[in-house]
Amino acid sequence: MNKLMVFVVAALAMPIGAAYAIDHPPTKEGLWLVRTQTIGNPGGKKSENTMKVCRDHASERAGEAVMRNMKGCTISNESLSGNVYSLAMHCAIAGMVIDSKGTTTFQSDTAVHSESHVTYSPAMNGETDQTAISDQTYLGSCPAGMKPGIVH
Repeated sequence: MNKLMVFVVAALAMPIGAAYAIDHPPTKEGLWLVRTQTIGNPGGKKSENTMKVCRDHASERAGEAVMRNMKGCTISNESLSGNVYSLAMHCAIAGMVIDSKGTTTFQSDTAVHSESHVTYSPAMNGETDQTAISDQTYLGSCPAGMKPGIVH
C-alpha cells in the first residue's frame, strides 16, 4: 500500500504533464531540474528534494493518462486561465481519502512553478496534510542513453 500512496502523492504533485488534457503553453522536451520543498503537518516538517528528469511530450501524456485513469480517483475541478493551470482531485483508495488542489504556472517554455496542497484521511505516515512547492527548469538535451521519464 505504501508504494500505491507514494504514487498517488506523486501524481497529485502537479507535474508539467498534468496539463496535457487541456492545451497549455508549450514546454521544451529534454532534461529538466526539479526542486521541490514539502511541508508536512502536523508539525510543519520541511523537506527538500532535487532531481533531474528527462521529459518528452509522449511520456508526459502517458503519465497524465495513468493519473486520470487511477481507480478511486476523480478530477473535481480543472481549468486553464492564461498560463495558470489548476487541478483538484479526490481519491478514495484502500480506506484512505486523499484530496488535492494545485496550480501550475507556466512562466515560459523553460520554467514552470507548481504549488499543491494534499490532505489525507486518515493521516498517512503521521501527516494529515502536505504542501508542495516545485520549481522546474529546463537544462537542455537529455544525456545520451537517458530515456524520457527516467529520474536521476
